Amino acid sequence: MGMTRRMQRQRIRFTASRAPAAVAAFELLTAAYGQADVRSAEVIVALGGDGFMLQSLHAAHGQRLPVYGMNCGTIGFLMNAYAVEDLPERLAAAEETLINPLSMRAENARGKVTSALAINEVSLLRQGPQAAKLRVLIDGRERLEELVCDGALVATPAGSTAYNYSAHGPILPIGADVLALTAMAAFRPRRWRGALVPSSAVVRFEVIEGEKRPVMADADSRSSVRDVVSVEVRSEPSVRHRLLFDPGHGLEERLIGEQFV
Repeated sequence: MGMTRRMQRQRIRFTASRAPAAVAAFELLTAAYGQADVRSAEVIVALGGDGFMLQSLHAAHGQRLPVYGMNCGTIGFLMNAYAVEDLPERLAAAEETLINPLSMRAENARGKVTSALAINEVSLLRQGPQAAKLRVLIDGRERLEELVCDGALVATPAGSTAYNYSAHGPILPIGADVLALTAMAAFRPRRWRGALVPSSAVVRFEVIEGEKRPVMADADSRSSVRDVVSVEVRSEPSVRHRLLFDPGHGLEERLIGEQFV
């Protein structure tokens, strides 16, 4: 009872995507529970789908606030079920998961360096009709002299069921201390199926024949860099995103369950 009362006094900041269902949910929830301002909020409730949840986590990083998602989108892998009733009680009982994002450092053909964080994945994609040619190094050691593919990505355990899974990469347990390195439509080497690397590793991609085969880099579909010549990806342990899930429905359970459907 005491925990519930504390959560009822907790100041909630609601955010919503532009989807009609999310906008309608925002109006109902703010009418029921009020709307804390940015400076006084103690928890963020994000209304939308997985894409909006990623946006909310990135936005909440500076505030160091936990984020509780409610699904008003399609799949909602990172979200909890939507309901107006009993929200303070659900927040009080919610279990917190901490995840570290990836850090991307991408240099383009003009020498400009772009840095960004990615919760799901950092991906490299061909810009034109020809396949990309990439040199792959792990901690400074060349592992693939030439990877010919439509693209490649590095995914976190939290993001392993997203783009990585669509590219036939492995699903990683949330506590795994590894990252998935996955190619999209690899042509050479013929039988290369990707790799698992320690989360402490620095993965470096160098673009071969970039003028003829231009490549772009992307962090969580938020920060895109065209005409890259090199991209370095590593886990960023100094940054921790806080996700809240209803008991029994956290990321660990979802990642396991996703492998049996």
